[in-house]
Amino acid sequence: MEILIILIAIVQTFAISLGVGSSTLAIVNFFVAIADGRIDETERRMMGIAYIILRIAMLTILITSSIILGYNSQHLGLGAFTLYVISQFVLIFVLYTNALMMTMRIMPSTFGPAIQAGTWYTLGVLAALVPLGLNEFTFVNFILAYITTLTLAVSLINGIMAYLKHKKKTATK
Repeated sequence: MEILIILIAIVQTFAISLGVGSSTLAIVNFFVAIADGRIDETERRMMGIAYIILRIAMLTILITSSIILGYNSQHLGLGAFTLYVISQFVLIFVLYTNALMMTMRIMPSTFGPAIQAGTWYTLGVLAALVPLGLNEFTFVNFILAYITTLTLAVSLINGIMAYLKHKKKTATK
């Protein structure tokens, strides 16, 4: 059983990497697509592929994280619910909620893509801390780091979008 859990943890790591990478690619594709002021069919198709990969990564992370938590709960009881695990599931919850809200067009584009990207990057950093033994932190530290990441993501993504809009306006004059 331990070998199976190790393999599941490896798949989880691959899924997090896939999510971080495809989130980056989705945003870069979006910037390239809107640079000329319209998203053509080829650009739309490429972005669609990135979104499918993101959904596969999200589903894989949810499944693998749940299996690992279930396995650890059998052995550790409530001790399996470490701050690291709780933080990881908070991020998974945000990924799903934000994706659903963006799909339903409830989440404004000013925040949705940045929340998704910032959450993927936070999940990636969180996963990278484990092998370094840096998974002992307070929930306040986690929330402050996450809010900082989201603030940076919102600022960066909206700044680039504003630059592209300004560049398009000046090019058409």
